Amino acid sequence: MIKENKLYWRRLDNSAKIFPISAGKRYSTVFRFSVVLKEKINPEILKKAVMIALDKYTSFKVRMKSGVFWNYFEHNFKEPIIEEEKNYPCKYIDFKRNNNYLFKVTYFDKKINIDIFHSLTDGNSGNLFFKEIVYTYIELTHPKIFEEELRTIRKEEYNTEDSYMENYDKNAKSNASSKKAYILRGEKIKLGAVSAIHEVIDVNDLKQICKEENCTVTQYLTAVLIYSIYEENYKKSNGEKPIKVCIPVNLKKYFPNSKTMSNFFSYITLEAEMKKDNLDTFEKILEFVKDDFKKRLTEEEINKTMSANVKIGTNPFIKFIPLFLKKAIVRLGYIEIRKYTTITYSNVGRIGIIGKYKPYIDEFLMLIAPEPVEKIKCSSCTFEDKMVFSFTSILDNSDIEKRFYEFLIARGIKVKIESNGVLDVVSTKN
Repeated sequence: MIKENKLYWRRLDNSAKIFPISAGKRYSTVFRFSVVLKEKINPEILKKAVMIALDKYTSFKVRMKSGVFWNYFEHNFKEPIIEEEKNYPCKYIDFKRNNNYLFKVTYFDKKINIDIFHSLTDGNSGNLFFKEIVYTYIELTHPKIFEEELRTIRKEEYNTEDSYMENYDKNAKSNASSKKAYILRGEKIKLGAVSAIHEVIDVNDLKQICKEENCTVTQYLTAVLIYSIYEENYKKSNGEKPIKVCIPVNLKKYFPNSKTMSNFFSYITLEAEMKKDNLDTFEKILEFVKDDFKKRLTEEEINKTMSANVKIGTNPFIKFIPLFLKKAIVRLGYIEIRKYTTITYSNVGRIGIIGKYKPYIDEFLMLIAPEPVEKIKCSSCTFEDKMVFSFTSILDNSDIEKRFYEFLIARGIKVKIESNGVLDVVSTKN
């Protein structure tokens, strides 16, 4: 067990404050990273790897406590629980049954997962911690090969500052749209099951198409996603409201001085008026996406969104409402807020791995918890020449996932399907 001589506490960052108030079994606000290795997982070595990683990334060794006005973190003296994967991905983490940790590490066969409650950190920092676990696990399973590795992490390289408070603009005005979004229609999967469908895309094929279309990978896949929703859900239900896609943004790219391990992300929301703007073909949708990205993905627009969210958290009226009342108010409003987004797509980009470790790794995956309103959420990450585009869904059909797959195949992009078996998926033949 890691020994600590003193108890410390810290405030939650501005984004983190809202998650424990709104979270529950229906809204878990959990995301997952997974890695598939080329050897079966040894649980005892995995436990040791997690403990070593925690000693380097101490901001993860915390539990959450309730204060008078907000929740806060304090040091967790217990050891994390490492166990075989038994549940669906991104499920609500019961902290009391998890030794009070806000993350959960599980394994199955050759795969290691980490589910992280969003109050603890964002995808960028969660990825750093997860990679440290993976590196350490590989080193421990092959000690002779990695005995000379010196991967030291100076704790001063990272901190837990609230970078929102350090960087927001008090004078920035909100740019949020007042239009509610089209909500995906369909029956839900029974008994709380979650479907996870992974489309493993050949990155070289995808980049070639993007080069021809003069767009980024994220823009292209966002357009394919909107097109798939339009063809398989929107038209069938005679949708009227705009398809709105939320794209999380890593704020460290805009504020490089931030070294925080806490949350520091914002988002842009694309608003596709399918009928008003006659977006009835993929070509039209792609042009819309490219234009909307250009308009919204600017430092000024990103700052407006971030600053507007900070102002909510610092509003004196909200700030000094007792925590038990905040929970009631926020939970009533949270479902209403979600109605302004159709779907979320988070592309965490390339998972950079030190060359010596690459031969032991097959692929990485990232998943986001779906919700009663946002019934499907999408995420992707890239390792070597594979991008894994993941759908997590509570809808009892895979029509959108199939259309997405078939579209890429028709464009000459090699794709194969992996899933957790909850729903039938398309053939893996290319």
